[in-house]
Amino acid sequence: MTKETNVGIVKFFAGLILSNLIRLLHFIPNNDPIMAIMLPYAKTKHKYIAVLFPLLTMVSFDIITGKVGVWTIVTAGTYALLGFFFSNFYFKVNAKKIGLLKYLKAGILGVLIFDFITGPIMSSWMFGMTFTDAVLGQIPFTIMHLVTVSAYIVVLVPLLDKHLVENAKLTDTSVLNYLKQKLFART
Repeated sequence: MTKETNVGIVKFFAGLILSNLIRLLHFIPNNDPIMAIMLPYAKTKHKYIAVLFPLLTMVSFDIITGKVGVWTIVTAGTYALLGFFFSNFYFKVNAKKIGLLKYLKAGILGVLIFDFITGPIMSSWMFGMTFTDAVLGQIPFTIMHLVTVSAYIVVLVPLLDKHLVENAKLTDTSVLNYLKQKLFART
């Protein structure tokens, strides 16, 4: 059974920081770990985390890079809707253990939906492209996006599941107590 995990502030911001750091490194084309990091949050009882995580990650990244605009709203909103879909429909709390294959299927579905909305639909509307041109131009980008998201799912999701999301010892209280002990310990 999927554990009823507590995703508090520490786990939330750990994912947000990790995602933004990976995106800032920009070591591969279409360097986007957001979907892979969101999926483990989507299986928890805290459904709102799967909505807030990609929303705040997209907004914070665009603020950090100085690229806030209409595209921020489009991408953050699309990711938030995907987080809502995965947490409320695709993954069921207390469902049988969610494995790597189910995560990969979710990632592929998520990329196809995300790229269709942010590609052909929004490109046609925002940039005056024909829908056909937008679809044809989107194909290589989506293939690359599918590859990178799948790679992030294979590499990151098992680590996130074990060491972050399902780690019962990593709580807001335990981290706060650790920090108090280290910061205020007498030497």
